[in-house]
Amino acid sequence: MQIGLNIKKIREQKGLLQKEVAFAAGLHPANYNKTEKGERELSIEAIDKIAKLFGMTIDQIVNYEGDIPTEVSIENKNINERLLLIEQLEEEDKNAIYRIIDGMLTKSKFKDFFNKNVAAL
Repeated sequence: MQIGLNIKKIREQKGLLQKEVAFAAGLHPANYNKTEKGERELSIEAIDKIAKLFGMTIDQIVNYEGDIPTEVSIENKNINERLLLIEQLEEEDKNAIYRIIDGMLTKSKFKDFFNKNVAAL
């Protein structure tokens, strides 16, 4: 993905100078120039500042050529596909999902245990 190239195209369309965008992003102009050439990556914070300057979202800059990903629908996914999607999440989100699943499984097992033991009384 060439974010630097996308930023350059947008900057030129908006009639902005490299030094103006560099200043808005908090970058030295030489470092910003390297970004447009694809020689240096930007931080998310710098991309966010540039997006605000352009009046765009980060997603619109990253996917500038129209390759905006479609929303993932898990309604018709089998369990393996769902697990693969979960594995692509950030660690904190994965752990949250696993805690929810563990809680539900524990509740279900406790309910089964309780029903079997109450029936035995």
